[in-house]
Amino acid sequence: MSNEYQPVIGLEIHIELATQSKMFCSCSAYHFEVEPNIHCCPVCLGLPGALPVPNKKAIDWTIMLGLALNCQIAKESKFDRKNYFYPDLPKGYQISQYDAPLCNNGHLEIKAFTEEQRASNDQFPTLKTIRIRRVHLEEDTGKLLHTEIDGKACTMIDFNRSGVPLLEVVTEPDFENSAQVDKFLKKLQLIVRYLGISSADMEKGSMRLEPNISVRKPNQKGLPEYKVEIKNINSFKFARKAIDYEILRHRELLEKSETPVQETRGWNEPKSKTFSQREKEEANDYRYFPEPDIPPMTFTKEEIREIQSWIPELPEAKAKRFVSDYQLSEYNTQQLIENKSLGQYFEKVVENTKKLSPTQIANWLINKKVNIDRVSPKDLIKIITESRQVFEINNEDLEKVIARVIKENPQAVNDYRAGKTQIISFFLGQVIRLTNPGIDKTKTTIAIIRYLTKK
Repeated sequence: MSNEYQPVIGLEIHIELATQSKMFCSCSAYHFEVEPNIHCCPVCLGLPGALPVPNKKAIDWTIMLGLALNCQIAKESKFDRKNYFYPDLPKGYQISQYDAPLCNNGHLEIKAFTEEQRASNDQFPTLKTIRIRRVHLEEDTGKLLHTEIDGKACTMIDFNRSGVPLLEVVTEPDFENSAQVDKFLKKLQLIVRYLGISSADMEKGSMRLEPNISVRKPNQKGLPEYKVEIKNINSFKFARKAIDYEILRHRELLEKSETPVQETRGWNEPKSKTFSQREKEEANDYRYFPEPDIPPMTFTKEEIREIQSWIPELPEAKAKRFVSDYQLSEYNTQQLIENKSLGQYFEKVVENTKKLSPTQIANWLINKKVNIDRVSPKDLIKIITESRQVFEINNEDLEKVIARVIKENPQAVNDYRAGKTQIISFFLGQVIRLTNPGIDKTKTTIAIIRYLTKK
Protein backbone atom coordinates (compact mmCIF):
# COMPACT_ATOMS: atom_id res chain seq x y z
CA MET A 1 0.00 0.00 0.00
CA SER A 2 2.97 2.34 0.41
CA ASN A 3 3.08 2.91 -3.37
CA GLU A 4 -0.62 3.85 -3.57
CA TYR A 5 -2.55 7.02 -2.86
CA GLN A 6 -4.18 6.48 0.53
CA PRO A 7 -7.43 8.23 1.53
CA VAL A 8 -7.46 9.68 5.05
CA ILE A 9 -10.98 10.35 6.34
CA GLY A 10 -12.33 11.63 9.64
CA LEU A 11 -15.92 12.44 10.60
CA GLU A 12 -17.84 15.14 12.43
CA ILE A 13 -21.38 13.96 13.16
CA HIS A 14 -24.05 16.29 14.55
CA ILE A 15 -27.04 14.72 16.31
CA GLU A 16 -30.02 16.73 17.56
CA LEU A 17 -31.07 15.48 20.99
CA ALA A 18 -34.77 14.73 21.49
CA THR A 19 -35.24 16.80 24.65
CA GLN A 20 -38.53 18.61 25.15
CA SER A 21 -36.88 21.99 25.66
CA LYS A 22 -33.91 23.72 24.09
CA MET A 23 -30.33 23.67 25.32
CA PHE A 24 -30.29 26.92 27.30
CA CYS A 25 -33.94 27.98 27.65
CA SER A 26 -37.42 26.52 28.20
CA CYS A 27 -38.64 26.94 24.61
CA SER A 28 -39.93 23.80 22.89
CA ALA A 29 -37.16 22.02 20.99
CA TYR A 30 -39.61 20.66 18.40
CA HIS A 31 -39.20 22.49 15.11
CA PHE A 32 -40.30 20.15 12.32
CA GLU A 33 -43.29 21.35 10.25
CA VAL A 34 -43.97 24.11 12.75
CA GLU A 35 -44.88 27.71 11.89
CA PRO A 36 -41.63 29.72 11.75
CA ASN A 37 -40.43 31.67 14.80
CA ILE A 38 -43.01 30.53 17.35
CA HIS A 39 -40.61 28.53 19.55
CA CYS A 40 -38.16 31.24 20.49
CA CYS A 41 -37.46 33.66 23.32
CA PRO A 42 -34.88 36.30 24.35
CA VAL A 43 -32.37 33.56 25.24
CA CYS A 44 -32.41 31.64 21.94
CA LEU A 45 -32.67 34.91 20.01
CA GLY A 46 -29.61 36.27 21.82
CA LEU A 47 -31.27 39.45 23.05
CA PRO A 48 -29.29 41.68 25.45
CA GLY A 49 -29.47 40.66 29.10
CA ALA A 50 -30.79 37.13 28.46
CA LEU A 51 -28.97 34.45 30.48
CA PRO A 52 -28.59 30.81 29.37
CA VAL A 53 -29.37 27.93 31.75
CA PRO A 54 -28.02 24.50 30.64
CA ASN A 55 -30.40 21.63 29.98
CA LYS A 56 -29.33 18.86 32.41
CA LYS A 57 -30.98 16.08 30.43
CA ALA A 58 -29.00 17.03 27.32
CA ILE A 59 -25.77 16.91 29.35
CA ASP A 60 -26.67 13.51 30.85
CA TRP A 61 -27.60 12.10 27.43
CA THR A 62 -24.31 13.29 25.94
CA ILE A 63 -22.42 11.50 28.71
CA MET A 64 -24.55 8.39 28.14
CA LEU A 65 -23.57 8.26 24.46
CA GLY A 66 -19.95 8.88 25.44
CA LEU A 67 -20.09 5.86 27.75
CA ALA A 68 -21.68 3.74 24.99
CA LEU A 69 -18.76 4.77 22.75
CA ASN A 70 -16.19 3.73 25.38
CA CYS A 71 -15.14 7.34 26.09
CA GLN A 72 -13.47 8.80 29.13
CA ILE A 73 -15.87 11.14 30.91
CA ALA A 74 -14.49 14.45 32.07
CA LYS A 75 -14.44 15.16 35.78
CA GLU A 76 -14.66 18.85 34.87
CA SER A 77 -16.11 20.38 31.73
CA LYS A 78 -17.27 23.79 30.54
CA PHE A 79 -19.01 25.63 27.73
CA ASP A 80 -17.23 28.06 25.40
CA ARG A 81 -18.18 30.76 22.96
CA LYS A 82 -17.40 29.97 19.33
CA ASN A 83 -17.41 33.32 17.57
CA TYR A 84 -18.47 33.67 13.96
CA PHE A 85 -20.95 35.79 12.07
CA TYR A 86 -23.64 34.17 9.99
CA PRO A 87 -27.33 35.16 9.56
CA ASP A 88 -28.71 32.02 11.27
CA LEU A 89 -26.62 32.65 14.42
CA PRO A 90 -28.52 35.41 16.27
CA LYS A 91 -25.97 36.01 19.04
CA GLY A 92 -22.96 36.31 16.73
CA TYR A 93 -21.49 33.31 18.56
CA GLN A 94 -22.45 29.73 19.29
CA ILE A 95 -22.30 28.22 22.78
CA SER A 96 -20.21 25.10 22.25
CA GLN A 97 -17.30 23.23 23.85
CA TYR A 98 -13.65 23.62 22.94
CA ASP A 99 -10.82 22.35 25.14
CA ALA A 100 -12.86 20.59 27.87
CA PRO A 101 -15.49 18.41 26.17
CA LEU A 102 -17.78 16.17 28.17
CA CYS A 103 -16.31 12.98 26.65
CA ASN A 104 -13.07 12.07 24.89
CA ASN A 105 -10.75 9.21 23.87
CA GLY A 106 -13.38 6.63 22.94
CA HIS A 107 -13.62 4.01 20.23
CA LEU A 108 -16.10 1.94 18.22
CA GLU A 109 -15.36 -1.28 16.36
CA ILE A 110 -16.73 -2.02 12.89
CA LYS A 111 -16.46 -4.90 10.46
CA ALA A 112 -15.34 -3.49 7.12
CA PHE A 113 -12.91 -4.03 4.27
CA THR A 114 -9.54 -2.28 4.14
CA GLU A 115 -8.33 -0.79 0.86
CA GLU A 116 -5.92 -3.69 0.49
CA GLN A 117 -8.75 -6.20 0.95
CA ARG A 118 -10.94 -4.39 -1.57
CA ALA A 119 -8.13 -4.49 -4.13
CA SER A 120 -7.69 -8.25 -3.63
CA ASN A 121 -11.45 -9.01 -3.54
CA ASP A 122 -11.17 -10.47 -0.03
CA GLN A 123 -14.48 -11.99 1.14
CA PHE A 124 -13.98 -11.55 4.88
CA PRO A 125 -14.10 -8.04 6.40
CA THR A 126 -11.64 -6.98 9.08
CA LEU A 127 -12.55 -5.87 12.60
CA LYS A 128 -11.39 -2.25 12.63
CA THR A 129 -11.25 0.14 15.58
CA ILE A 130 -12.32 3.72 14.91
CA ARG A 131 -11.05 6.11 17.55
CA ILE A 132 -13.44 8.74 18.92
CA ARG A 133 -11.61 11.99 19.64
CA ARG A 134 -14.46 13.67 21.51
CA VAL A 135 -18.20 13.85 22.11
CA HIS A 136 -19.34 17.33 23.07
CA LEU A 137 -22.48 19.41 23.34
CA GLU A 138 -23.51 22.70 21.75
CA GLU A 139 -26.57 24.54 20.48
CA ASP A 140 -27.99 24.34 16.97
CA THR A 141 -28.36 27.36 14.71
CA GLY A 142 -31.44 28.82 13.06
CA LYS A 143 -32.51 27.76 9.59
CA LEU A 144 -32.24 29.80 6.41
CA LEU A 145 -35.25 29.65 4.07
CA HIS A 146 -34.56 30.68 0.50
CA THR A 147 -37.73 31.85 -1.24
CA GLU A 148 -39.33 34.55 -3.41
CA ILE A 149 -41.50 37.47 -2.35
CA ASP A 150 -43.18 39.56 -5.05
CA GLY A 151 -40.99 37.87 -7.61
CA LYS A 152 -37.75 38.76 -5.85
CA ALA A 153 -35.37 36.19 -4.43
CA CYS A 154 -34.81 36.56 -0.70
CA THR A 155 -33.63 34.65 2.34
CA MET A 156 -35.70 34.41 5.53
CA ILE A 157 -34.64 33.01 8.89
CA ASP A 158 -36.58 30.59 11.09
CA PHE A 159 -35.23 30.64 14.67
CA ASN A 160 -37.30 27.67 15.92
CA ARG A 161 -34.21 25.45 15.61
CA SER A 162 -31.92 28.01 17.20
CA GLY A 163 -30.75 26.71 20.58
CA VAL A 164 -31.84 23.08 20.13
CA PRO A 165 -29.37 20.71 21.90
CA LEU A 166 -26.83 19.48 19.36
CA LEU A 167 -24.42 16.69 20.21
CA GLU A 168 -21.25 16.32 18.12
CA VAL A 169 -19.16 13.17 17.68
CA VAL A 170 -15.67 13.76 16.27
CA THR A 171 -13.57 10.79 15.13
CA GLU A 172 -9.88 10.49 14.42
CA PRO A 173 -8.94 10.23 10.71
CA ASP A 174 -9.05 6.42 10.83
CA PHE A 175 -11.23 5.65 7.79
CA GLU A 176 -9.68 4.41 4.56
CA ASN A 177 -12.74 4.38 2.30
CA SER A 178 -16.41 5.32 2.06
CA ALA A 179 -17.55 1.76 2.87
CA GLN A 180 -15.93 1.95 6.31
CA VAL A 181 -17.58 5.34 6.87
CA ASP A 182 -20.96 3.84 5.93
CA LYS A 183 -20.56 0.96 8.41
CA PHE A 184 -19.57 3.31 11.23
CA LEU A 185 -22.39 5.78 10.63
CA LYS A 186 -25.07 3.10 10.53
CA LYS A 187 -23.75 1.51 13.71
CA LEU A 188 -23.62 4.89 15.47
CA GLN A 189 -27.15 5.76 14.35
CA LEU A 190 -28.46 2.46 15.73
CA ILE A 191 -26.73 3.00 19.08
CA VAL A 192 -28.25 6.49 19.34
CA ARG A 193 -31.71 5.09 18.63
CA TYR A 194 -31.30 2.28 21.18
CA LEU A 195 -30.33 4.87 23.79
CA GLY A 196 -33.49 6.81 22.91
CA ILE A 197 -31.71 10.18 22.84
CA SER A 198 -32.55 11.09 19.24
CA SER A 199 -34.46 9.81 16.23
CA ALA A 200 -31.24 10.40 14.25
CA ASP A 201 -33.53 10.94 11.26
CA MET A 202 -31.28 12.17 8.47
CA GLU A 203 -34.12 13.36 6.24
CA LYS A 204 -35.26 15.73 8.99
CA GLY A 205 -31.71 16.84 9.76
CA SER A 206 -31.61 15.20 13.19
CA MET A 207 -28.35 13.57 12.13
CA ARG A 208 -25.98 15.47 9.86
CA LEU A 209 -22.62 14.28 8.52
CA GLU A 210 -19.47 16.25 7.79
CA PRO A 211 -16.60 14.12 6.42
CA ASN A 212 -13.07 15.55 6.48
CA ILE A 213 -11.11 14.13 3.56
CA SER A 214 -7.52 14.21 2.37
CA VAL A 215 -5.32 11.85 0.37
CA ARG A 216 -1.83 10.75 1.34
CA LYS A 217 0.71 10.62 -1.48
CA PRO A 218 2.58 7.37 -2.22
CA ASN A 219 5.27 6.73 0.42
CA GLN A 220 4.15 9.82 2.38
CA LYS A 221 4.28 9.46 6.16
CA GLY A 222 2.04 11.26 8.61
CA LEU A 223 -1.12 13.15 7.75
CA PRO A 224 -1.42 15.23 4.58
CA GLU A 225 -0.89 18.97 5.00
CA TYR A 226 -4.47 19.79 4.04
CA LYS A 227 -8.04 18.54 4.48
CA VAL A 228 -11.39 19.28 2.86
CA GLU A 229 -14.65 19.27 4.82
CA ILE A 230 -17.99 18.48 3.17
CA LYS A 231 -20.79 20.16 5.10
CA ASN A 232 -24.20 18.95 6.21
CA ILE A 233 -24.73 15.72 4.29
CA ASN A 234 -28.10 14.21 5.19
CA SER A 235 -27.90 10.73 3.65
CA PHE A 236 -25.62 7.70 3.95
CA LYS A 237 -25.78 7.31 0.19
CA PHE A 238 -24.78 10.93 -0.39
CA ALA A 239 -21.92 10.55 2.10
CA ARG A 240 -20.49 7.59 0.18
CA LYS A 241 -20.83 9.37 -3.16
CA ALA A 242 -19.35 12.64 -1.87
CA ILE A 243 -16.36 10.90 -0.28
CA ASP A 244 -15.64 8.84 -3.41
CA TYR A 245 -15.92 11.95 -5.58
CA GLU A 246 -13.51 13.91 -3.36
CA ILE A 247 -10.95 11.09 -3.21
CA LEU A 248 -10.87 10.96 -7.01
CA ARG A 249 -10.66 14.77 -7.26
CA HIS A 250 -7.76 14.91 -4.79
CA ARG A 251 -5.86 12.12 -6.55
CA GLU A 252 -6.16 13.88 -9.89
CA LEU A 253 -4.80 17.11 -8.38
CA LEU A 254 -1.96 15.32 -6.57
CA GLU A 255 -0.98 13.49 -9.74
CA LYS A 256 -0.50 16.92 -11.34
CA SER A 257 1.68 17.94 -8.34
CA GLU A 258 -1.05 20.27 -7.07
CA THR A 259 -2.20 20.36 -3.45
CA PRO A 260 -6.00 20.53 -2.99
CA VAL A 261 -7.18 23.76 -1.36
CA GLN A 262 -8.08 23.42 2.31
CA GLU A 263 -11.71 24.44 2.19
CA THR A 264 -15.31 23.68 3.04
CA ARG A 265 -17.38 22.20 0.23
CA GLY A 266 -21.01 21.27 -0.31
CA TRP A 267 -22.56 18.29 -2.09
CA ASN A 268 -24.70 18.80 -5.19
CA GLU A 269 -26.70 15.60 -5.56
CA PRO A 270 -28.29 16.33 -8.99
CA LYS A 271 -24.81 16.88 -10.45
CA SER A 272 -23.16 14.21 -8.24
CA LYS A 273 -20.27 16.50 -7.42
CA THR A 274 -18.99 18.74 -4.63
CA PHE A 275 -18.67 22.52 -4.90
CA SER A 276 -16.55 25.08 -3.09
CA GLN A 277 -18.18 27.11 -0.31
CA ARG A 278 -15.41 28.87 1.58
CA GLU A 279 -11.88 28.42 2.84
CA LYS A 280 -11.78 26.16 5.88
CA GLU A 281 -11.39 27.90 9.23
CA GLU A 282 -8.95 26.91 11.94
CA ALA A 283 -9.74 26.90 15.67
CA ASN A 284 -8.09 30.28 16.26
CA ASP A 285 -10.40 31.83 13.64
CA TYR A 286 -13.30 31.25 16.00
CA ARG A 287 -11.65 33.08 18.94
CA TYR A 288 -12.91 30.56 21.51
CA PHE A 289 -13.15 31.69 25.13
CA PRO A 290 -15.03 30.30 28.18
CA GLU A 291 -18.74 31.13 28.28
CA PRO A 292 -18.92 33.72 31.08
CA ASP A 293 -22.62 33.18 31.83
CA ILE A 294 -22.35 29.42 32.55
CA PRO A 295 -20.13 28.13 35.38
CA PRO A 296 -17.91 25.05 34.84
CA MET A 297 -19.46 21.62 35.43
CA THR A 298 -18.10 18.86 37.66
CA PHE A 299 -19.13 15.19 37.73
CA THR A 300 -18.64 12.63 40.50
CA LYS A 301 -18.01 8.91 40.02
CA GLU A 302 -21.43 8.22 41.51
CA GLU A 303 -23.14 10.46 38.94
CA ILE A 304 -21.32 8.73 36.07
CA ARG A 305 -22.23 5.28 37.44
CA GLU A 306 -25.88 6.29 37.61
CA ILE A 307 -25.86 7.43 33.97
CA GLN A 308 -24.07 4.18 33.04
CA SER A 309 -26.98 2.25 34.60
CA TRP A 310 -29.40 3.89 32.16
CA ILE A 311 -27.74 2.29 29.14
CA PRO A 312 -29.93 -0.54 27.78
CA GLU A 313 -28.71 -3.63 25.96
CA LEU A 314 -27.03 -2.23 22.84
CA PRO A 315 -27.36 -3.64 19.30
CA GLU A 316 -24.11 -5.61 19.24
CA ALA A 317 -24.84 -7.37 22.55
CA LYS A 318 -28.43 -8.07 21.47
CA ALA A 319 -27.22 -9.56 18.18
CA LYS A 320 -24.89 -11.98 19.96
CA ARG A 321 -27.68 -12.99 22.34
CA PHE A 322 -30.20 -13.57 19.52
CA VAL A 323 -27.76 -15.89 17.76
CA SER A 324 -26.85 -17.84 20.91
CA ASP A 325 -30.28 -17.95 22.62
CA TYR A 326 -32.56 -18.34 19.59
CA GLN A 327 -30.18 -19.91 17.05
CA LEU A 328 -31.12 -17.27 14.50
CA SER A 329 -29.09 -16.73 11.35
CA GLU A 330 -26.92 -13.62 11.19
CA TYR A 331 -29.19 -12.24 8.47
CA ASN A 332 -32.37 -12.63 10.53
CA THR A 333 -30.61 -11.23 13.58
CA GLN A 334 -29.48 -8.10 11.77
CA GLN A 335 -32.97 -7.54 10.34
CA LEU A 336 -34.50 -7.75 13.82
CA ILE A 337 -32.04 -5.58 15.71
CA GLU A 338 -32.02 -2.76 13.15
CA ASN A 339 -35.34 -1.70 14.66
CA LYS A 340 -35.28 -1.71 18.47
CA SER A 341 -39.07 -2.06 18.71
CA LEU A 342 -39.10 -4.98 16.26
CA GLY A 343 -36.50 -6.86 18.30
CA GLN A 344 -38.50 -6.31 21.48
CA TYR A 345 -41.71 -7.44 19.75
CA PHE A 346 -39.99 -10.59 18.46
CA GLU A 347 -38.99 -11.57 22.00
CA LYS A 348 -42.54 -11.02 23.29
CA VAL A 349 -43.87 -13.37 20.59
CA VAL A 350 -41.26 -16.01 21.46
CA GLU A 351 -42.17 -15.77 25.16
CA ASN A 352 -45.84 -16.44 24.39
CA THR A 353 -45.56 -19.61 22.31
CA LYS A 354 -43.94 -23.04 22.43
CA LYS A 355 -45.43 -24.22 19.12
CA LEU A 356 -43.51 -21.79 16.93
CA SER A 357 -39.72 -21.75 16.68
CA PRO A 358 -37.84 -18.43 16.93
CA THR A 359 -36.76 -18.87 13.30
CA GLN A 360 -40.38 -19.26 12.13
CA ILE A 361 -41.35 -16.11 14.02
CA ALA A 362 -38.36 -14.16 12.71
CA ASN A 363 -39.01 -15.22 9.11
CA TRP A 364 -42.64 -14.15 9.37
CA LEU A 365 -41.81 -10.75 10.89
CA ILE A 366 -39.13 -10.05 8.29
CA ASN A 367 -40.84 -11.38 5.16
CA LYS A 368 -44.41 -10.26 5.94
CA LYS A 369 -43.40 -6.84 7.31
CA VAL A 370 -45.86 -7.06 10.19
CA ASN A 371 -47.29 -3.80 11.54
CA ILE A 372 -46.25 -4.39 15.15
CA ASP A 373 -48.23 -1.37 16.36
CA ARG A 374 -51.51 -2.96 15.26
CA VAL A 375 -50.95 -6.70 15.73
CA SER A 376 -50.43 -7.97 19.26
CA PRO A 377 -47.91 -10.80 19.87
CA LYS A 378 -50.75 -13.23 20.70
CA ASP A 379 -52.63 -12.27 17.53
CA LEU A 380 -49.49 -12.82 15.47
CA ILE A 381 -49.04 -16.31 16.94
CA LYS A 382 -52.61 -17.14 15.90
CA ILE A 383 -52.07 -15.73 12.40
CA ILE A 384 -48.85 -17.69 11.83
CA THR A 385 -50.34 -20.91 13.20
CA GLU A 386 -53.48 -20.70 11.05
CA SER A 387 -51.76 -19.44 7.91
CA ARG A 388 -48.79 -21.79 7.83
CA GLN A 389 -50.41 -24.75 9.55
CA VAL A 390 -47.26 -25.37 11.53
CA PHE A 391 -46.65 -29.10 11.53
CA GLU A 392 -45.20 -30.91 14.52
CA ILE A 393 -43.39 -34.23 14.03
CA ASN A 394 -41.42 -36.17 16.61
CA ASN A 395 -37.78 -37.05 16.05
CA GLU A 396 -38.40 -40.76 15.50
CA ASP A 397 -40.99 -40.19 12.76
CA LEU A 398 -38.85 -37.50 11.15
CA GLU A 399 -35.85 -39.83 10.98
CA LYS A 400 -37.99 -42.52 9.33
CA VAL A 401 -39.02 -40.07 6.60
CA ILE A 402 -35.42 -38.92 6.09
CA ALA A 403 -34.23 -42.54 5.88
CA ARG A 404 -36.83 -43.25 3.17
CA VAL A 405 -35.86 -40.18 1.14
CA ILE A 406 -32.16 -41.06 1.31
CA LYS A 407 -32.81 -44.70 0.37
CA GLU A 408 -34.89 -43.65 -2.66
CA ASN A 409 -32.26 -41.19 -3.94
CA PRO A 410 -28.84 -42.88 -3.95
CA GLN A 411 -27.44 -40.65 -6.71
CA ALA A 412 -28.27 -37.52 -4.70
CA VAL A 413 -26.54 -39.08 -1.71
CA ASN A 414 -23.42 -39.70 -3.81
CA ASP A 415 -23.53 -36.12 -5.09
CA TYR A 416 -23.69 -34.78 -1.52
CA ARG A 417 -20.80 -36.90 -0.38
CA ALA A 418 -18.82 -35.77 -3.43
CA GLY A 419 -19.08 -32.19 -2.15
CA LYS A 420 -22.28 -30.91 -3.76
CA THR A 421 -23.74 -29.66 -0.47
CA GLN A 422 -26.44 -27.62 -2.22
CA ILE A 423 -28.26 -30.92 -2.84
CA ILE A 424 -29.51 -30.60 0.75
CA SER A 425 -32.33 -28.39 -0.56
CA PHE A 426 -33.47 -31.33 -2.73
CA PHE A 427 -33.60 -33.67 0.28
CA LEU A 428 -35.50 -31.02 2.27
CA GLY A 429 -38.05 -30.69 -0.53
CA GLN A 430 -38.62 -34.46 -0.58
CA VAL A 431 -39.12 -34.59 3.21
CA ILE A 432 -41.61 -31.70 3.01
CA ARG A 433 -43.47 -33.55 0.22
CA LEU A 434 -43.85 -36.59 2.46
CA THR A 435 -44.81 -34.64 5.61
CA ASN A 436 -46.21 -31.10 5.59
CA PRO A 437 -45.23 -27.64 4.25
CA GLY A 438 -45.38 -26.32 7.83
CA ILE A 439 -42.54 -28.53 9.06
CA ASP A 440 -39.67 -26.76 10.85
CA LYS A 441 -37.24 -26.43 7.93
CA THR A 442 -34.19 -25.49 10.02
CA LYS A 443 -34.65 -28.47 12.34
CA THR A 444 -35.27 -30.77 9.37
CA THR A 445 -32.20 -29.60 7.46
CA ILE A 446 -29.98 -30.22 10.49
CA ALA A 447 -31.49 -33.70 10.88
CA ILE A 448 -30.83 -34.52 7.21
CA ILE A 449 -27.20 -33.43 7.45
CA ARG A 450 -26.74 -35.38 10.66
CA TYR A 451 -28.26 -38.51 9.07
CA LEU A 452 -26.07 -38.25 5.96
CA THR A 453 -22.95 -37.69 8.04
CA LYS A 454 -23.48 -40.64 10.38
CA LYS A 455 -24.25 -42.98 7.47
